[in-house]
Amino acid sequence: MFASADLPDMIPVFPLPGALLLPRSRLPLHIFEPRYLAMLDDTLKTSHRLIGMIQPGDSDGERLQKIGCAGRVTAFSETEDGRYMITLAGVSRYRVRKEVDGFTPYRRSTVSWDGFARDLGPTEHDQGFDRAEFLSLLQRFFDDQELKADWDSLREAEDELLINSLSMLCPFEPEDKQALLEASSLSTRRETLVTLIEFALRGGTVEERMQ
Repeated sequence: MFASADLPDMIPVFPLPGALLLPRSRLPLHIFEPRYLAMLDDTLKTSHRLIGMIQPGDSDGERLQKIGCAGRVTAFSETEDGRYMITLAGVSRYRVRKEVDGFTPYRRSTVSWDGFARDLGPTEHDQGFDRAEFLSLLQRFFDDQELKADWDSLREAEDELLINSLSMLCPFEPEDKQALLEASSLSTRRETLVTLIEFALRGGTVEERMQ
């Protein structure tokens, strides 16, 4: 487990629309672009092995959102044609301070970890979580989206694993994923997730969700 003093002031950032990483969660990634292969090679040479996942802030990807989540490379395998399959284990959210100009083909930022001490702590629990009501709503959403699920596993999963996994996996827009990332607590993330599911079932627009 990382302590706040172990977190670096600068990390490589990986802008990927719709890809959400959360603390204490795992995100599999397929790395094949040359610039990100270079990023991975450089990351594996560091002691922290952190990559900062982040949502682009505009359609052309030039601007980045202000908050992302850094993950540690915990597994990787190389394919015969030189691509990598990696797993990031979510460590902590961060706030972008400034993008760093340099000679790397990938983007880097100086970051602040202030305000995210909860991410480095123990697993969170959601005291107000009505699991039966939530799963009923989720089943309607999955039926509407023609998605399948292992309902026995969902019923038995710990609060944080269930809520964070669904936040990462459900097919929401990047703006919605960002709202889930920025939720201040697990209960707030669950409330945001419920709101997004309810809007999706009603056919709500992005503009309505953001109000």
